[in-house]
Amino acid sequence: MAQHESAEKRARQAKRHAARNAQWKSRMRSAIKRVRSMTDKEKAKADLKKTVKLLDQLAAKGVIHRNYASNQKSRLTKFISTLK
Repeated sequence: MAQHESAEKRARQAKRHAARNAQWKSRMRSAIKRVRSMTDKEKAKADLKKTVKLLDQLAAKGVIHRNYASNQKSRLTKFISTLK
C-alpha cells in the first residue's frame, strides 16, 4: 500500500486510467470485429476509415503501441482488398 500522499494519488490515477483504457480497448476490439464481419466492400471501406482513425487516436494517447495500430490497419486493409 502507498505510504506517501503522492504515491496514493498516483495509485488513484492509475486506477482511473486503467478503467478508461479498458473502455477504449473494448471499443477498438468491437470496431475491428465490425470491419471483419463485413461482406460488402463499400460499407467495409467506410467502417475501415473510422476504425483507422480510432486506432491512430489510441496509439497517439498511448493506450496501444503504434506498431500494434499499424499492424491492425494493415491486416484490415488486406482483408478488405479480398472482398468483392
